[in-house]
Amino acid sequence: MEQSELMLKIMPDEFWWGGRAADGCHMPYGADALFQADLNINHGGNQASPLLISSKGRYVWSAEPFAFQFKGGTLLVNGDKGQELLTGEGYETLRGVYRHVSETFFPPAQTIPEELLFTAPQYNLWIELQYEPTQEKVLEYARNVLAHGMPPGVLMIDDNWHGPYGTWVFHSGRFPDPKGMTDELHAMGFQVMLWVCPFISPDSQVFRQLEPSGVLLKDKEGKTALRKWWNGYSAVLDGTNPDAVRWIHEQLDALRDEYGVDGFKLDAGDVEFYAPGDQTYVEGTTPSGQSEAWARVGLKYKLNEYRACWKLAGQSLAQRLKDKRHDWQVNGLGAVLPDGLAQGLLGYAYTCPDMIGGGEISSFTGAKLDQELVVRSAQCSALFPMMQFSAAPWRVLDQEHEQYCVEAAQLHARFGQEILELAKQSAVTGEPILRHMAFVFPGEGMEKVVDQFMLGDEVLVAPVLVKEMRSRTVQFPTGRWEGDDGSVVEGPGVQQIEVPLRRLPWYRRRT
Repeated sequence: MEQSELMLKIMPDEFWWGGRAADGCHMPYGADALFQADLNINHGGNQASPLLISSKGRYVWSAEPFAFQFKGGTLLVNGDKGQELLTGEGYETLRGVYRHVSETFFPPAQTIPEELLFTAPQYNLWIELQYEPTQEKVLEYARNVLAHGMPPGVLMIDDNWHGPYGTWVFHSGRFPDPKGMTDELHAMGFQVMLWVCPFISPDSQVFRQLEPSGVLLKDKEGKTALRKWWNGYSAVLDGTNPDAVRWIHEQLDALRDEYGVDGFKLDAGDVEFYAPGDQTYVEGTTPSGQSEAWARVGLKYKLNEYRACWKLAGQSLAQRLKDKRHDWQVNGLGAVLPDGLAQGLLGYAYTCPDMIGGGEISSFTGAKLDQELVVRSAQCSALFPMMQFSAAPWRVLDQEHEQYCVEAAQLHARFGQEILELAKQSAVTGEPILRHMAFVFPGEGMEKVVDQFMLGDEVLVAPVLVKEMRSRTVQFPTGRWEGDDGSVVEGPGVQQIEVPLRRLPWYRRRT
């Protein structure tokens, strides 16, 4: 197919970010980079955006997905025939170009997701209960949160609280009194979130009701599409069809109005669950467009969470990193911070790391539990905009390691109002809350620093991401920095600091 093409020569000391959040470990892309991705095919199981930005104030943007490649000191971007590839320069810094593309292509929506997502830890029951949530187990988990000194927050009831997929009604055998359950959780200080997805089990009453109405995605032949996902084969709602959106909103509104459910984790919607040539309500909609349409479903609900998303940067959506493995490597804890930084530079400010200790179920349940990994994961998450527990610390950890996780949760709660204020600022400026060092301190050689970050412009955080590390270097920018341990550091400079297991190092900039 004939394509639109754009080629840029990488400048000396120029670094680039963008494309897919899940590629954070490969960023930044410099003159010596060798990397390629095709946003038409795969978003890496996480957020993606048709955006590339550089530390020298340059950008590439398109309204549709494109493929890009860094090789031999050049950036090559390819789009479909007739696709407009926009580029610009002269915005001087990473922050300068980010502010321009945000204002121009994805201006902030002026609102934020539910405040409790920022001010308290979240509790996702996926690792703990897997496919067997019950009313009794949910309430027991919540009571244990409080009994072990952790603040109440959003409690997420994950997969299989319902009947067949698409039958968004509490399973009466597992949840005999859902209204009583939500009332009790509310009294304890929790808000309640339910997991949902765009899939409809084909052998179900709901499927038989929906198929004639035309709200299910059709394949190239005009037949109802059955797509393979991690739980089997299902039909898929066509999110471009207003009748499909109206139907799913009716289901979710009923859960809110009848049972007091506060919000929804709208999972899946990954681009690979759709296919080029699908017959959709909106003719010509791409797989990425379907992913975007599913994300728009959640805009109605202040309490929401997404893992897969296309575009919609600047919107009032909580965006979680994809499931990480229970290990220290680049597919585990080692990816949390680089991917989180990438999320922010793609415009997804309201970011949440994966579940503490890792959310990839087979690795968490199949590997020998590493207590130190769980602690360092909790600490890494503590000063993200959001943090999310799943495996119960009181069950999987001894008393010492559990206490360090409790302290991380309490630290997040202490910073809660400051984080919330940053979220409110982001709703106006569009800037990320969790910021790359080079975003805040241009010209100080921070582009390749991916093991520390800024919370806003004033708090530097240097989590430990390596097993058995008890000292680490911190690269301090210009300024006077007062540490969590009472130390004072004059920057710029690099300093070796002590990081015993109980410590998450953080520093506040003082004038």
